[in-house]
Amino acid sequence: MSLLPAGKPLAFAAQGERLCLGVRRAGRWIVCPYGAVLDGASAKDQCARCAQLDRSRSVAADTMADDPRPYGVYLAYFGPGLLKVGITAAERGPARLVEQGAVAYAWLGRGPLMAARRAEALLGSALSVPDRFAKTAKRAARGALPPVSDRAAALSQLHRAARKLAGWPETLDPVEFACADHTELFGLDRIPGVVAELGGMTPGAEIVGEVLTGVGSDVYLRLAGGGVGAGAGEREGAAGSGGAAGVVAVMDARLLSGWVLGPAAGGVTTVPLRAAARGAGEREREGRGKGGGQEGLF
Repeated sequence: MSLLPAGKPLAFAAQGERLCLGVRRAGRWIVCPYGAVLDGASAKDQCARCAQLDRSRSVAADTMADDPRPYGVYLAYFGPGLLKVGITAAERGPARLVEQGAVAYAWLGRGPLMAARRAEALLGSALSVPDRFAKTAKRAARGALPPVSDRAAALSQLHRAARKLAGWPETLDPVEFACADHTELFGLDRIPGVVAELGGMTPGAEIVGEVLTGVGSDVYLRLAGGGVGAGAGEREGAAGSGGAAGVVAVMDARLLSGWVLGPAAGGVTTVPLRAAARGAGEREREGRGKGGGQEGLF
């Protein structure tokens, strides 16, 4: 976030091939021994073998049950109807919530890893609270968010319901409700209701624009040249293939991992640009009288 402040110009090109980042151990990356080349359209920055090695010692994969650190159980809000439960090491504070792009959140409990896992599972089975949402659902919700008070009320209601559940782990200390909102941190008021989506990089592809804001791994840009090269019925087009400058597009910064980035040679974005996605609120207004829904990272 601090490296990409609002107004910062970006102009870079992908060079060579996108390579696997390897495995992270003891706070540093160990180079991939296979020199694996990655798909430019995938958010994964590891090859299958490095990813498998990483998950052999992972809280997310439940292969690190002996982790002695205390864990926090949180409730995260991404938009109307998009509330999830998750856990994170207490020492990380709200970092995991920021990484996921949570619009607002509240802590539910704190204790040993397995107690936190049981609480997470309890909310899933008793209250049908998921532990993940697709990025497409989270992006769509940002364009039409309700007031902060409504977000806090939704979290408060779920927090109360969770604390009343039978089977709460004895070793998990409950945390009083307090809502934290990321409106200012993420600059949510700078995200328009209609946003196009930048696709994956390819060798020589360029991105040129100005940063509007960042939410988790998503970076919102006002492109310096080009427009949506695909109509509503088409899937993709080149951003620099035509159209007016000033199109707002969102880029998943994870798609840049593994590339060597150099200076852009041209003045327009040449990465494929998907047709603009409408916010959840806009789709709901359009669909009134016809019927109306939701989709469902760690």
